[in-house]
Amino acid sequence: DRGYHPVGYYSKEKYSDVGYNLACILTFPCHQRKGYGRFLIAFSYLLSKKEEKVGSPEKPMSDLGQQAYKPYWTSTIVDYLKGKAERSEISIMEISKDTSIMAEDIIFSLNQVGILKFIHGEYFVSCEPSILSHLSSKHPIKPPYIDPSSLHWTPYLTDSFGPLMPRPESSL
Repeated sequence: DRGYHPVGYYSKEKYSDVGYNLACILTFPCHQRKGYGRFLIAFSYLLSKKEEKVGSPEKPMSDLGQQAYKPYWTSTIVDYLKGKAERSEISIMEISKDTSIMAEDIIFSLNQVGILKFIHGEYFVSCEPSILSHLSSKHPIKPPYIDPSSLHWTPYLTDSFGPLMPRPESSL
């Protein structure tokens, strides 16, 4: 009724050698605990998907940052796994590619909910459908939701040769 007004902001990490997709996130105190932080986090990962990159917030994270990211990662990964329940095998890298969440954050989240096993030097997600259903109800995807089809944005793509420069032909 009073028009549009800011509820928070985030700073997108444009050039990161270590894969950070977000440098700073803030929800104004009077708008905290309403889902806007999670919305901004989801938006940063949607941009990463559009760039075809995986990402993570700048680390080390603050205590409030951890309180925001851990539930987002967990609910997103559990929802993803629930959608892939008919498959007997899925890799951490596949989850990472499809969600744009960095592998180390996926490993952390799966370990936190107790379904990641480390056997003979390899990680395994060990989860019965009933456990996955329980985790899904315990860690739901919460509103406000993002409609990916509403994003009209073209990423600024560069490589080590700089923007808009052709790659040299490789000779094998």
